[in-house]
Amino acid sequence: MKRRDFIQLAGMSAGAAMLPMGAFGQPVDLAFLLTPRLDTTQKKQLADVALNTAKSLGATYTDVRIGRYLNQFVTTRERKVQGIVNTESFGAGVRVIANGTWGFAASNDVTADGIKKITERAVAIAKANSKFQKEPVKLVPVAAYGEVSWKTPIKKNGFEVAVKDKVDLLLNANARAMEKGATFVNSLIFLVNEQKYFASSDGSYIDQDIHRTWPNFSVSMVDRASGQFKNRSAFSAPVGMGYEYLDGKTEDKIQGPGGIILYNKSYDIVEDAAMAAEQAKQMIAAKSVEPGKYDLVLEPSHLWLTIHESVGHPTELDRVLGYEANFAGTSFLTKDKWESKKFQFGSKIVNFDADKTEVGSLGAVGYDDEGVKCKRWHLIKDGVLVDYQAIRDQAHIIGLKESHGCCYSQSWSDVQFQRMPNVSLQPGKDQVTPEQMISGVEKGIYIVKDGSFSIDQQRYNFQFGGVLFFEIKNGKIEGMLKDVAYQANTQEFWNSCVQICDERDYRLNGAFNDGKGQPSQSNAVSHGSATARFNGVNVINTGRTL
Repeated sequence: MKRRDFIQLAGMSAGAAMLPMGAFGQPVDLAFLLTPRLDTTQKKQLADVALNTAKSLGATYTDVRIGRYLNQFVTTRERKVQGIVNTESFGAGVRVIANGTWGFAASNDVTADGIKKITERAVAIAKANSKFQKEPVKLVPVAAYGEVSWKTPIKKNGFEVAVKDKVDLLLNANARAMEKGATFVNSLIFLVNEQKYFASSDGSYIDQDIHRTWPNFSVSMVDRASGQFKNRSAFSAPVGMGYEYLDGKTEDKIQGPGGIILYNKSYDIVEDAAMAAEQAKQMIAAKSVEPGKYDLVLEPSHLWLTIHESVGHPTELDRVLGYEANFAGTSFLTKDKWESKKFQFGSKIVNFDADKTEVGSLGAVGYDDEGVKCKRWHLIKDGVLVDYQAIRDQAHIIGLKESHGCCYSQSWSDVQFQRMPNVSLQPGKDQVTPEQMISGVEKGIYIVKDGSFSIDQQRYNFQFGGVLFFEIKNGKIEGMLKDVAYQANTQEFWNSCVQICDERDYRLNGAFNDGKGQPSQSNAVSHGSATARFNGVNVINTGRTL
């Protein structure tokens, strides 16, 4: 866990005493305690109030989103519970086009009168803004789906699992880490449930129930004699799954190179915490890397972040067009590179797909927040840039006849805009295991788990660290390294990709909190890959000072 993530989550835990809680051993239905549940018939009636009101006021397009957003945080440190927090947010947002211009308004007054008022406000905002609009908003068509629904295919709803069971699991993980000599250990379980209803003047009424789960920890080991310390975070990936992800099934464990145990479709937090303490000791005693050129073998739990920053963000069309320039930056993947149809983003084995449908991923939904049915599409094919990520009011700019279905809002109170879908490196076509890949490397480094990073505003020049680093000599892992970071530019790096393991090694990782926009919004997104090899990459020593 990154420091900023822990601070954010721990800060939320501090307000636990202010929220309604049930008996310690029981789950708490906050939706029942704080606001009434609405069935789909009631939601449709409220949505129609917005649609009819907007039409009567001259809007040419309207969509309304009614949402209940539930979060639960269970956080512990060593032998103590730090916080148990349940949060709920419930309200509605209405977006319109009037006089060719967007308008948006939202409220937590989810009644017919409340919906009518925010619709009138949204239309008034659109008409006022139209005085400054240079050209009208253009939307590509979308199908009218009628009344449909979609749910994350979970087996166990985490919100229905007793809080005591979650606390016991985390404290057990902490205890195992301390038994192995850990100096400090923090752990958490973060659950999300988005209950979203969407309706539009295009004729869709869409009800969705979305679940996400994130177990995590950070183990710290301090060598008091030398004053050195190391942190090893969890090997868990945040997932679009239910509490079944924490079942830790034996068949879902992967024995990786260097004796590490990795996880795929389920996760054993207790086993991982014990292994983390052992590895933190090894990290302190590890040899400091010698700077130079190395062949890198990058494991999926590390490579996801490099994909996110150097592929996911620069292929966002709003960045390409300059819409994000003031805050998040722009992109080196300018339109002329896409129009040429021959810009060599990476080597010929490099293929990236965007996907909002992959089961178990953080970004998996049936329909986006514009009512577009989600799909999968190519961004990079055989190393060449072939497409971007585009939504309804952007698609026509690059000649598309339909949206990619990647519009999202973090809540009912925020306007939806283009957000990153799952962006994944496709597995290699030849059957290759990580061990076989390593056997062909003479001088290299095998890197596991993401660490600190830096990348410029165009997503071009970058530096990435990691958590575990293993030295490769003459096809064998020789031991652990530390103080490793690699530097490159995006095009150079992905053109140095010479080998990708096959689909047997493909795994998802990702982030709960990808930030973008002003005001900033958070988006959950996964990135899949198999282990991949990159030749001749510049490695620096981060522990040395001039």
